[in-house]
Amino acid sequence: MTYIGYQSLNIALVLSLYATILFFAGGKNPDSKYIASAQRAVIAVFALVFVASIALWYALFTRDFRIEYVAHYSNRALSWFYTFAAFWAGQAGSLLFWAWLLAIFTVIVLVQNRKKNPQLLSYTLGIMSATLFFFLYILVFKTNPFARMDFIPPDGQGLNPLLQNVGMVFHPPALYVGFVAYTVPFAFAMAALLTRQMDDQWLKTIRRWTLFSWLFLTIGNILGMQWAYVELGWGGYWAWDPVENSSLMPWLTGTAFLHSIIVQERKGMLKKWTISLVVATFALTIFGTFVTRSGLISSVHAFGVSDLGPLFLGFLALIIVFAAVLMATRGSVLKGKRDIGSWTSKESGFLLNNLLFVAVTFGVLTGTLMPTLSELFRGEQMTVGQAFFNRMAVPIGLGIFLLIGFCTALSWTKTSTDKLLRNLLPPSAVSVVFLALFVVAGIRSFTPLLSLTAAVFAIAVTIQDYLRGVSVHSQQQNIKFFPALLSLTRKHKRRYGGYVVHLGVLCLFLGLIGSSAFTLENTATLHKGDTMQAGAYNIKYNGITRERGKDRIIDAAHFVISKNGKEIGRIASEKLLFENFQPATEVGIRSTLKEDIYVILADYNMASQTATISVLINPLVIWIWIGGVVMVIGTLLAIWPDQRRIN
Repeated sequence: MTYIGYQSLNIALVLSLYATILFFAGGKNPDSKYIASAQRAVIAVFALVFVASIALWYALFTRDFRIEYVAHYSNRALSWFYTFAAFWAGQAGSLLFWAWLLAIFTVIVLVQNRKKNPQLLSYTLGIMSATLFFFLYILVFKTNPFARMDFIPPDGQGLNPLLQNVGMVFHPPALYVGFVAYTVPFAFAMAALLTRQMDDQWLKTIRRWTLFSWLFLTIGNILGMQWAYVELGWGGYWAWDPVENSSLMPWLTGTAFLHSIIVQERKGMLKKWTISLVVATFALTIFGTFVTRSGLISSVHAFGVSDLGPLFLGFLALIIVFAAVLMATRGSVLKGKRDIGSWTSKESGFLLNNLLFVAVTFGVLTGTLMPTLSELFRGEQMTVGQAFFNRMAVPIGLGIFLLIGFCTALSWTKTSTDKLLRNLLPPSAVSVVFLALFVVAGIRSFTPLLSLTAAVFAIAVTIQDYLRGVSVHSQQQNIKFFPALLSLTRKHKRRYGGYVVHLGVLCLFLGLIGSSAFTLENTATLHKGDTMQAGAYNIKYNGITRERGKDRIIDAAHFVISKNGKEIGRIASEKLLFENFQPATEVGIRSTLKEDIYVILADYNMASQTATISVLINPLVIWIWIGGVVMVIGTLLAIWPDQRRIN
């Protein structure tokens, strides 16, 4: 079976090159027999990569330890759930998964656009096939997932315990789906440039693909944050690690791209900017793959040292040069229909929003590359810590969240002073009231006060605009409020789905503010029966128990949490001991809408039943996860077609 899998990759490699050549050679004549042959090759490549993927899963589930990948990332004690996830746990498997996704998306694009966009389709499929050829080349010649070992071990090494988490099972594939799906907007953008068809057709074609990609990048990032929070045992969810940054940067430029699409569709502006953003987003997905696989940038999440770095760097350079040459030679078709006339218009707000997203992306990229570049040019590695990223991101991020409110209050083309005041005065009044409440509650630090007030302002403007639309619709249709809300949302899913996404982003922003500005921490060494205080809570330590699992020993410290003399819950914090891996920590967490109680078992002695624990009180963390769910709901709403388009 593994032989079939490897040979399938070899044939797929040849066919992807064949398809690429034919698509570019015959792109001007989409009805030719050569294009038809290339399209059949695309389907064949998908089938072959699918066979290779099934072959690897078969090897994992049958515990075929002759295969190096299987021996490294599974063992006999591993459950079927994590055995399934071991497919993308290592470098070779994750690249095969990437190729499989790209093959699927290529076939979907072919089926969707065979009749709708024949002129754009050939070049689009040519670019996607060329990208797929690159990944298949790596799988065949550089990191073969079916490579055999010189001997057959009695058991495998097993999956890293840190990866044996439900969130981590879904986090990598969600990111991969988001990364790979951005190939589609990029390919259509390049095809539009190649054919000089820079009307709105390519934008309409890729709008849902862009939302789809952004949705999965959002899910992937949120799941990664949640995994880091519950699994790594340090009390946080974002450490500005290079791999974390590599998944954030395309999300930032992808968000700017979404907003730029709206301006180009509505006003025919920002064509160069829109193309630049989609190129940057796709390039950053390849850069993220380079970061995790080059070995040049140190990260706890990376796959380690490999020889793939130069290949990805060369492919990244090819993408940038190819796009730059196309943009330089297609200047006449990239001119906008008009310029931004007024700075009190929605389009100017979107442009400023985009500039801020690009600024924070550039800052994150600079901080991520700084240690490597300083070592390359100065001979010593410059350390860039969280303080650098926070100083850079906080003020820019604050500007972005304020713009969510201001842009909602602006009209297209121009906003009169009277209308702007009418739109901003009520939310501003609400913000002042909440500012006073925050001060009364004891918040005195300038940055948290300003951030919380900005979040309240943006939420108030968004809700106000939503309610105004519902009120008008209610009067026009002579229906009550809630039926009007549902009716209006169904008719304008794209607009109000965006509003829901904004509310989700603002919920997440509230969680970030609370958990970063108001965290309390206390550490103590306790004997069985001792109690320690953390904020308003008393934590009683009830001793440690030991349990033996299939592949681990579980030492669990048990705690009773009380407040004002009343028990409110019990939690356990664990240390997991393994034969092949370093010990892992499973923290105890009790979450409410107000705050999390987060208990870390730092050290312990089974004989004396003593334990050193750290207790963190993390305010508003749950609003990060709530915000993520709301963002997903809003994006799904925006992806669904408007009722008027169906009819």
